[in-house]
Amino acid sequence: MSALTVALFGALAVYLGGWYAGYWIGNFSLLLFVMTVVTLGYWLAERLRFAPARAAAADTLASQDAQRRADLARMGIEKVDGDVELARQKVLEQPWWLDWTAGLFPVILIVFLLRSFLFEPFKIPSGSMIPTLLVGDLILVNKFHYGIRLPVLNTKIVPNNEPKHGDVIVFRYPVDPRIDYIKRVVGLPGDEVSYQNQRLSINGKPVDLKALGDYYDEDSMRYAPRFAEKLGSIEHDLLVQPTGSSAFRPLESFQRFRDQCRYSAEGVTCKVPAGHYFVMGDNRDNSQDSRFWGFVPDENIVGRAFFVWMNFGNLRRIGSFH
Repeated sequence: MSALTVALFGALAVYLGGWYAGYWIGNFSLLLFVMTVVTLGYWLAERLRFAPARAAAADTLASQDAQRRADLARMGIEKVDGDVELARQKVLEQPWWLDWTAGLFPVILIVFLLRSFLFEPFKIPSGSMIPTLLVGDLILVNKFHYGIRLPVLNTKIVPNNEPKHGDVIVFRYPVDPRIDYIKRVVGLPGDEVSYQNQRLSINGKPVDLKALGDYYDEDSMRYAPRFAEKLGSIEHDLLVQPTGSSAFRPLESFQRFRDQCRYSAEGVTCKVPAGHYFVMGDNRDNSQDSRFWGFVPDENIVGRAFFVWMNFGNLRRIGSFH
């Protein structure tokens, strides 16, 4: 059994190492699910087989020692060297391969349940959501706000709220579902979203926008015009470069519902299909979003982002960003 455990840990090390080195894209949800199932198997085996076997062996050892002492006592030998209790405790000890499998099951199970149904942490990898979220922000995502979904499969089993205009969501990138993206919802099913000449309109009505002055981006060491935009009941800041291009070229991977979008030199206009959402980054001229690769299916949504729990480079970032 210890050989099997070594093989499993070896496979885990190879998987994590290849993921870290960039040889493949890992799936942490699937990995956590597999680890939960494997450690559950060890935990059950420990409770039902290994622990009872060790207890029986320890009882046998104690019984044999008691019998030996009784036999010696009948021969007139009262003083017997050796402490069977130390040997008995040694027999009862859990071997290392059960310590690192069955012993970890409760912890892994708690993490799996919390991450799958309540909150999941993410790290902001790019500047597409500046100024709302910065590179290096560690955020929490509410997994049950839009309904309870099955782990790994992401199939909704209990509905809850629907995404609304202005929500910041984490979702599986439609082009490659192994990758998680974070953007802001600007278009709901049935909406006509238009981004023309760097100005957003929804169902023919321009979205409220007001200038806030310049924003200094420490990463690029440049200033950019900052605006406040109101989507539904949510007001948020965004950046728009006055020299940015209004023309967008869709990616070749944008195939499904491609006919729902019209591209021109001034921008793009899309009719959002049922069960899908149109999303954009707050850093409008530095965001690969629905303007390029299309719509986000409801089944790809992971949850609603709502809180920065840490930024090691700037502790003042901690807190809600709504």
